[in-house]
Amino acid sequence: MQALELARQFHALHLPGNPLVLFNAWDAGSARAVADAGAKAIATGSWSVAAAHGYEDGEQIPLELAMANLRRMVAAVPLPVTVDLESGYGGAPGVVADTVAAAIEAGAIGCNLEDSFPADGSLRPVDAQVARLAAARKVADKAGLPFFLNARTDVFFQKPADAHDQAMVEAALERARAFAEAGANGLFVPGLVSEDLIAKLCAGSPLPVNVMAREGGPGRARLAELGVARISHGPGPYRGAMRWLTDAALEAMNH
Repeated sequence: MQALELARQFHALHLPGNPLVLFNAWDAGSARAVADAGAKAIATGSWSVAAAHGYEDGEQIPLELAMANLRRMVAAVPLPVTVDLESGYGGAPGVVADTVAAAIEAGAIGCNLEDSFPADGSLRPVDAQVARLAAARKVADKAGLPFFLNARTDVFFQKPADAHDQAMVEAALERARAFAEAGANGLFVPGLVSEDLIAKLCAGSPLPVNVMAREGGPGRARLAELGVARISHGPGPYRGAMRWLTDAALEAMNH
């Protein structure tokens, strides 16, 4: 299927109240396994991709290696593939544009781009992130692709979950409005777990909202009721698979 058609298909899957579930994969094999379960799209998770290749998260895996892995994943499944580009592998808008161009060349039809600094997780100024998103949008448009730019805000990583409040929701919504104007297509809010605050964010966001699933947290049906349009699983699938592998190896060696 052509990238253009896959990109359009991916956009159409973002429906508030009927969220797209992305069970994050990390290589061609895991992408096929997730696709075999009936997934409608495949997403990479930077933590998982890095760990699977022996690196720490935080743009430690070389971009060239991440793109080669992405290329193999795209070739392995007939589904839209969106890639976690972390913070774009550089601060300057031009560098972010080059990173997005590399992802498009590798076959991605969307990406995550976060608004925090990899070094310490602190938030970039809104205008700086707007410039980075605008550069990403421009290079994607130049490629003639309705690339899904998922703007991740790390507002809710700045405080523990029990300290989240309406003021933080307002801060996230301020960023969402600015990011939407810059050309973003979605708002990703990892770290946000309060059902009440998720509902308020979904009600106020100009962009479809992406949340991170968590163990013991609300399931797809409840998140749908709250207005969520996309549910990511982040490093959970990789960690679960590795736990199984370790346990199976332990049993095999001691049976």
